[in-house]
Amino acid sequence: MALRGKTAVVTGGGQGIGRAICHALSAARMQVVVSDLLPDLASRVANEVGGIAVPCDVSEPEEIAALVSAAEDRFGAINLFCSNAGFAKGDPGGAVSAPDAQWQASWDVHVMAHVRAARLVLPGMIARGEGVLVNVASGAGLLNQIGDAAYSATKHAAVSLAQSLAITHADQGIQVAVVCPLYVATPLLGYDDSAREAVPHDRVLRPEDVAQSLMEGLAEGRFLILPHAEAGEFARRRATDPEGWIRGMQALRRRVMAELGPESDLVDLHKLI
Repeated sequence: MALRGKTAVVTGGGQGIGRAICHALSAARMQVVVSDLLPDLASRVANEVGGIAVPCDVSEPEEIAALVSAAEDRFGAINLFCSNAGFAKGDPGGAVSAPDAQWQASWDVHVMAHVRAARLVLPGMIARGEGVLVNVASGAGLLNQIGDAAYSATKHAAVSLAQSLAITHADQGIQVAVVCPLYVATPLLGYDDSAREAVPHDRVLRPEDVAQSLMEGLAEGRFLILPHAEAGEFARRRATDPEGWIRGMQALRRRVMAELGPESDLVDLHKLI
């Protein structure tokens, strides 16, 4: 689908990867609706890209509906919907130590928010014979995030949902892409906008690198977009030798426990990869 002059909605667009995607879509001459849980961040990015800001808690169905309505009221048809909002809290007490509320929030944000948005925008896209759905998942959706079982499980579900959307709706003109980066210098890992250049090494990408990978993947019609090329090799190892892959991940966890301690979280863990 040609992007120029079309309308895009990006959730979690106020910072990090979402902000970079908003800038990339704007550079492609799209009209961008910037949505974020934090209104000030959404407004800042909307001003940067010449779009509009619509605050939204994507865990709430009625707020997703209001976001879609606001975008359509302002720009008409939604041509690209990017479900990017996400969070991670970790489970330092063990794989099932996080409370039910955290698991439910992970499910609502990482899976049901994608489902609910697609339900709303797909009918119009199908009627027009074109549209793009982008789900920003994570390398954890192909592999695993040590220290956050809820994040890993729901990101796996996000990848599976994207597969179902792609399989079901391709013949109706719908392009589906799922983005699975590994570590990115975002607030999730303790990086603010001023610190994005100060990453430990080249395996920690900048948000702009992820956005560029997305734009290239969309142009090439790819479903699985891997900003970190090595994620594909890791996934192949996991598929072809699951026992060996588990042993490798167990060894990595032991290293994390030895070097960072049992209370380590994502902010620390990425520095060891």
